[in-house]
Amino acid sequence: MKNIYKLIALSLIISSCSGNKEQSIEDLIATGDAKVIQSKKEELVTKQQEIANQIKQLDEKLEDINPDRNVPLITTITSKAETFQHYLELQGGVETKQNLVITPEMGGILQRVYVKEGQKVSRGQLLATVDDGGMGQQKAQLQIQADLAKTTFERQKRLWDQKIGSEIQYLQAKSQYEALQKGINQIDQQLAKANVRAPFSGVIDDVITEQGSVVAPGQTPLMRIVNLSDMYIETDVPERYITDITEGKDVMVEFPVLGKTLNAKVRQTGNFINPANRTFKIEIAVPNKDKSIKPNLTARLKINDYTNEEAILIPQSVISENANGEQYIYILKDKKEDKAVAEQIIIETGKTQGDNIEIISGLKPDMEIIKEGARSVKDEQTVKITNKTID
Repeated sequence: MKNIYKLIALSLIISSCSGNKEQSIEDLIATGDAKVIQSKKEELVTKQQEIANQIKQLDEKLEDINPDRNVPLITTITSKAETFQHYLELQGGVETKQNLVITPEMGGILQRVYVKEGQKVSRGQLLATVDDGGMGQQKAQLQIQADLAKTTFERQKRLWDQKIGSEIQYLQAKSQYEALQKGINQIDQQLAKANVRAPFSGVIDDVITEQGSVVAPGQTPLMRIVNLSDMYIETDVPERYITDITEGKDVMVEFPVLGKTLNAKVRQTGNFINPANRTFKIEIAVPNKDKSIKPNLTARLKINDYTNEEAILIPQSVISENANGEQYIYILKDKKEDKAVAEQIIIETGKTQGDNIEIISGLKPDMEIIKEGARSVKDEQTVKITNKTID
C-alpha cells in the first residue's frame, strides 16, 4: 500500500513539472514568433488527424458490432376504410311557441281568478273574469226592448201577409227589431271580452295579478300559460353550412344541466341570411314526454353535416408539411421482417373530428403508415419497426 502512495505522488510531481515546461497557446501567441506558432499549429493539426482516424476506426468497429444503431425506431398503423361522420357543434336555447303571458281585452277590476299555479287547463277554459262595468245591465234593458220589438214585428208581419196595414209600418217594425238585435250582439261581443280564456291547452305557470286589482286592456299581465309538449331548439348556423344543414338531418342534443342526451332531427331551416352575422336559423324538434325540458334551457348540439362511408382516417400528429405547403406522411415499402424503407407520399386532407383527420387522396386502405418516429425519419431511409398496431 505504501508503494502505491509513492507511485501516485511521483506521477503527480512529474505531471506538474511537465505542465510547467509546456507553454499555453496564449503564451505562444504573446511571443509573436511566427516559427514557434506555425510549429505549434502543425502539431495540433497532426493530432486532429490522428483523432479523426481513431474515431473512424471506432465507428467502423461499432458498425460491425451493432449495425442497427443508426436506424430509426418507429411504430406503424395500417390504413383502413371506415364510416366517418362529421359533426357541427353549436349551442342553442329551448323555446316553445306556446309560452304566453295573458292580458285582458277589457279594462276594469279583476273580479275573479279561477285557476292557480301549476294547474292544467284546456283550450277555451275560463281563467278569469273582469268586471263589465254595468254592461250586463245595459244588455238586459236592450233585451226587453228587443223582445217588445220582436212581438211588434211579428204582428205587423201577420197583418202585412193578410194585406192589412201599410208597408211602411211593417218595415219600421222590422228595422227596429233588427237594430235592437244587432245592439245586443254587439254588447255580447263586449261582454265576452270580460272573460279571460285559455288560448291553448297547457299549464298555468304563474298567476301574476291577484283578483281585485284594476287591470288595463292589453297591458296588465294576468298569468303565464305554457305548453311543454311542443318544444324546440332554435340556433344560428354559419352560412357556409347552408347546403349541409338541411331538414331531416340527425342531431344529438345534450342538456348539461339535466345530464340528459337525446336524438332529434332538424325540423326547419331558415330562408333568410342575417347580414349582421351571416347566419341562418334552424329549429330542432325536442320530444318532452316527461316534461323535464323547460323553456330557455341551454342545449349543446352536434349536427351531422357530413358522412363518408369509405373514409380513411389517420392521426393528425403523423402529418408534416413541406416548403411548398403540401402535406405528407411516411409509409413503408420493401419490408423484410422488422426492417423497411420509409417512403414519403403527398396527401390531401378533408374534415377533422377530434384527433383524427380524413384523407381525401394520396392514401389507400391497407397501407402501413409510420406513426411514432414519423418526425425523425427521411425519405428512402431504412427504419426498424418496434411495435406494430392497427388503428
